[in-house]
Amino acid sequence: MWAYEKKLQFPVNIKNPNPSMAKVIITQFGGPDGELAASQRYLAQRYTAPYGEVKGILTDIGTEELAHIEMICAIVYQLTKCLSIDEIKKSGFDTYFVDHTTGLYPVAASGAPFTATYFQSKGDVITDLTEDLAAEQKARTTYDNILRLVDDPDVREPIKFLREREIVHFQRFGEALRVVQDNLDSKNFYAFNPEFDKCECKRKKC
Repeated sequence: MWAYEKKLQFPVNIKNPNPSMAKVIITQFGGPDGELAASQRYLAQRYTAPYGEVKGILTDIGTEELAHIEMICAIVYQLTKCLSIDEIKKSGFDTYFVDHTTGLYPVAASGAPFTATYFQSKGDVITDLTEDLAAEQKARTTYDNILRLVDDPDVREPIKFLREREIVHFQRFGEALRVVQDNLDSKNFYAFNPEFDKCECKRKKC
């Protein structure tokens, strides 16, 4: 179970609504490299991680990604609060508005809805952690691109915080990969999946 603290991980206090910004930032809710995909990826992968330290890192980061979903949704909500129909039309937010009004719905900046194909859970710890390292770098690049497009300091500060967390997560997954390499056969740590092989061994009573 999780203990829910009723505050954002980083404050979001946007004074000026801007649906054009919301259109690009929402990709970190439901886009291919967004926080929703990240949370589901890590919280699923932890079950087959063979080592306690790795399970812990996946659980910690997966839980934090849930907090990041909350932050992104708060940003998009505040950027689209109390808009007039004229503002919606001029900003191009009308294509989102017609389907969702200003409700939060997980889509990419391109308009493509969230899909489970955005994340992987392979059950092989080397494969999963390599996927996770790449995912954090792709998310960091997406935040870089958002910062290139956004000039409101009220929006930039929480986005900069989220970008920094992607870098920290990348470093922690690097630590997790080192744990795996130290525990597996040092001559060829790609040779087997220890969790799967352990189950096979039990069935064969070897």
